[in-house]
Amino acid sequence: MSTINYYTAEGLQKLKEELTDLKIRGRAEVARQLAEARDKGDLSENAEYDAAKDAQGHLELKIAKLEEVIGNARLIDESVLDTSKALILSKVRLKNRKSGQVLNYTLVAEEEANLAAGKISVKSPIGRGLLGKAVGDVAEITVPAGKIELEILEISR
Repeated sequence: MSTINYYTAEGLQKLKEELTDLKIRGRAEVARQLAEARDKGDLSENAEYDAAKDAQGHLELKIAKLEEVIGNARLIDESVLDTSKALILSKVRLKNRKSGQVLNYTLVAEEEANLAAGKISVKSPIGRGLLGKAVGDVAEITVPAGKIELEILEISR
């Protein structure tokens, strides 16, 4: 069963570019490796040929998975998103109730997550804990280090 994931236009474009790159450059590189290995003689005892065939199999599997992800992707219309609660593409300002630290995150699809850029996946523990919460709500979230309480200070787009 396929999972539908929601993406920004930028995130979906990156996936499409990656797929194109795998199909063009990735396949060309594997073909080159296969040709080099074939030129070395007997294929039944050629470890380089076996390795190239394995690489080809892995590449084709990756391409197939990426095609499935793109086929099941849905583009999010940011203009109609509700800012009364935390949803995918919400920008949330949070306060850790224990430490007082203020955090800013954007909730994004798993493939677009980038903690250094402040983008966290809606499938991460924090992302799941924030979904559906409104300003003023406190999300009690279990993370590997234990439980944390995050108060939602602001939600925007």
